[in-house]
Amino acid sequence: MAVFACGGASAQSDSGMTRQQAYARAAALEALGRKIFNDASLSASGTMACASCHYPNNAFAPNNAMAIQPGGKDGRQTGFRAAPSLKYLQAAPQFTEHYYESEDEGDASIDNGPTGGLTWDGRADRGNDQARIPLLAPFEMANADEAAVAMKLAAAPYADDIKRLFGADVFAEPHKAFNAATTALSVYEQSPAEFYPYSSKYDAYLAGRAKLSEQEMRGLQLFNDEDKGNCGNCHRSERASDGSAPQFSDFGMIAIGVPRNRAIEANADPKFFDLGVCGPLRTDLKGHDEYCGLFRTPSLRNVALRKTFFHNGAMTSLRDAVAFYATRDTDPGRWYPRNADGTAGKFDDLPQRYRANINNEPPFGRMPGDKPALTDGEIDDIVAFLGTLTDGYKPAAP
Repeated sequence: MAVFACGGASAQSDSGMTRQQAYARAAALEALGRKIFNDASLSASGTMACASCHYPNNAFAPNNAMAIQPGGKDGRQTGFRAAPSLKYLQAAPQFTEHYYESEDEGDASIDNGPTGGLTWDGRADRGNDQARIPLLAPFEMANADEAAVAMKLAAAPYADDIKRLFGADVFAEPHKAFNAATTALSVYEQSPAEFYPYSSKYDAYLAGRAKLSEQEMRGLQLFNDEDKGNCGNCHRSERASDGSAPQFSDFGMIAIGVPRNRAIEANADPKFFDLGVCGPLRTDLKGHDEYCGLFRTPSLRNVALRKTFFHNGAMTSLRDAVAFYATRDTDPGRWYPRNADGTAGKFDDLPQRYRANINNEPPFGRMPGDKPALTDGEIDDIVAFLGTLTDGYKPAAP
């Protein structure tokens, strides 16, 4: 959005537009971005839109149980990461290797390490940068280059909208047309009503307009208890000191040793590993062994709508995802394949040299055979609480 001088509705922005004109332009960009987001003709196959993986009616995440969504020129190619939800990314900070929290959120003297970005590995900081990834990725929309996208945009029914917003000559240079599309997409994905409405039961509870059930309240307490779930350590559930709603993520990078998903085609190669922040999709931090295996902590808002979990879709139920945290170390044989000697092949999706990066804070850090941090009933309680984070809750009339 433009920066405005002080004054009324006729105040001028730095671009020379009045406030009303700027808002009208933003609304037009949002409407254009919505059209582009839902346009399958922009893919090489002609069958894949942004909405194909980020389904609007499912919190802008996949609406199926496939760990990896197919794409590419023939609609059958697959990558190796699950499609995340696009909701509640507006508060994600830009990626930094050394993140210090502001004074109103925590101890500003503590280096929280790699944090931020809009992707699993944090390689895209801005909406424009994130939007270009699926348009060009060979296993997603699979366009050869920006010019291929620009040609499709010029033939789209909304081409005149692009001209009105970006100039009559916007299609003369493919780069300009491509940037117009990613700009419109980034504006659309900042729409509060669709992407961060804060309309869950938990938001209503925080506002005093709803009560949690006994089980949901137990789940909230277990979620935050440092000796139990300790989920709130990364997925913060409390309002910030300025009163802003919780994001249920600190957007930090963490390695938790998720099991290898052998349903992913790339994982058929025993030498292939998705190492997150240190590659292979992110290349600027290649060789930083201390970052290998780290992925960005996603927001848990709308997590109950998902059908697969973690960066590789290794879990297919929310209860299993919670149980993994509770029993990864106490019962590793439940999650990992067996070695030839019968022991659990723990952390099988990360080479041995990087396993020192794996997090061992509670509820992790226990030994096989120890009592897990959470009982089965307590896991059920946390799952019940997570169900209160789904948008669209309508409180009963007072």
